[in-house]
Amino acid sequence: MINKIDDFENVFFIGVAGTGMSAIAQYLSGIGKKVSGSDRYFKENEINDTRDKLENANIVCYEQNGMGINENTSLVVVSTAIEDTVPEVQKAKSLNIPIVKRSELLAIIARSKKTIAVGGTSGKSTTSAMLFDIMEYAGYEPSIISGAGLVSIIKENKIGNAKVGSGDWLIIEADESDGSIVKYTPEVGLLLNIDKDHQEISELISIFDIFKKNTTQLFVVNQSNSLAASLSDKKENDFSSNEKDGGYKAINFKQHGLAIQFEINGQNFEMNVVGKHNMENALAAVAVANQIGISLLDCAKGLKNYEGIYRRHQLLGIKNGIYVIDDYAHNPVKCAASIEACQHIAPKVIAWFQPHGYGPTRFLKNDFIHEFKNVLRSEDELWMSEIFYAGGTATKDISANDLIVEIKLAGKNAFFVDNRNNFLEQVRPHLTNNCVLLLMGARDPELEYFCKGVWKNI
Repeated sequence: MINKIDDFENVFFIGVAGTGMSAIAQYLSGIGKKVSGSDRYFKENEINDTRDKLENANIVCYEQNGMGINENTSLVVVSTAIEDTVPEVQKAKSLNIPIVKRSELLAIIARSKKTIAVGGTSGKSTTSAMLFDIMEYAGYEPSIISGAGLVSIIKENKIGNAKVGSGDWLIIEADESDGSIVKYTPEVGLLLNIDKDHQEISELISIFDIFKKNTTQLFVVNQSNSLAASLSDKKENDFSSNEKDGGYKAINFKQHGLAIQFEINGQNFEMNVVGKHNMENALAAVAVANQIGISLLDCAKGLKNYEGIYRRHQLLGIKNGIYVIDDYAHNPVKCAASIEACQHIAPKVIAWFQPHGYGPTRFLKNDFIHEFKNVLRSEDELWMSEIFYAGGTATKDISANDLIVEIKLAGKNAFFVDNRNNFLEQVRPHLTNNCVLLLMGARDPELEYFCKGVWKNI
C-alpha cells in the first residue's frame, strides 16, 4: 500500500507527456526518485520536444509498449484517461505493481509539504504562477506543481509546469473537473470562483465544500463571486474586486495596451498582463501571500516582472498592426473574459475558438451562446472550427456550427470554418491594421503548433 512519499522509489507514468502527469514526474525526479514513463505521442525516430525535456530532467521515456515496466517498478501512475484495458496497465497488474491515479499521488506529495491548494473553475494555473513568483521574490523558495508552464521556468529549457524549491511550501492546482480536489488536505485552500464548467453548479458546490472542510489552517475565497462567497470561512481572509466585503480589495483598475494597474489595500500594483480577470488572479495570490507573512510591498515587487504562463493570453507577436494572442480559454466564462481583455488593446477583436469534446460542448452550449452574445461588440467577430475529438465513445450530435448559428441570430458577427487549417485563408480579408486575433482552445495537443502557424503565416 502506497500511503506516503517514502513508500516508493521507482515510479512509472503511463501518459507521462500529459500536462498533469509530466508536472508530477518532474517534481519526483527533482526530489531524487527514479522516474520513467511512456506516452502514445512518443514514436521511434520522431522528434518530440516534451520527451527531450523530460529526459533532460532525468526521466527515462519509452514508447507506450510496456517495455518500461518491470519487476523493479514500485509504482505505476495513470491519469483518469487511462483505461484498465491499456496493455501497460495489464502488465502492471500481472506483476502485482501498485497502480494509483495521478490525483492520488499528488495528494501523497502534498501531505509531505506545507501545501497551498488553488481551486476554482477558472484561473488556477495563472494564480498559482503569480503566487509562486511572489513567494520566490520573498525568499520562500517554494515548489510548484502546475497545470501550465510558467514562462520563467520554460526559459530554463524545461516544460515549466513544475519546480522543486528548497523551502517548506508547495503550491498545487486542485482540480474539480474529475473531483480529485476532495483528496487534498492543504494547510491553505484558495477558492477563486465557481462557474458552470465540467459539472452542474450543485455538484461543484458540494465538491468545493469538501475542499473547504479538508483545509487545515486558512481558507480564502473570492467574495466577488457569489457562489464562492457562499463558502467563506471568514470574510477578513477573503478578497474582493467589486466592492463586496473582504479583507483584501482591488480598486482603480486601468489597462493600457498590454499592461494593467490597480491598487490593493493602499498598495499600487503594475503588471504586464491584460484583463480584469488577471487583476483578480493577482488579488487572490496577494491575499494568500500576505496572510502567510509576505508584505504587500513585496507582493507588488514580486508581480511587477511576472512573465505569465504558456498559452494563457500569450502574445505571439505583433505584425502589421495585428496582435496575435494564444489563450487556453475553453469554458464560457473564460472565453468571454479573454475576449473582454483584448477589447482594451484594439478597436476590433477577431476571436477563433475550437471547443473540445462533444459532451462538454453539448453541456455548455447555452452558456457559450449567452457569454459570446454578451461580450462581442458590433465590430468584433467570432469564428469557430469543429469540435476537437480526442477519441473514445462519444455521441456526435452537436457541431460548433450549432453555436455559431445561434450567435448569428443575435446579430453578432459569427463564422464557422469546419477545418481550422482553412481559417487563416478565410479570415485574412477581415483583418485590419489595428486588431487583435485571439486564438482560444484547450485539450488538443496540436493547438500550440496551430497557433504558432497562424502567427508565422499571417
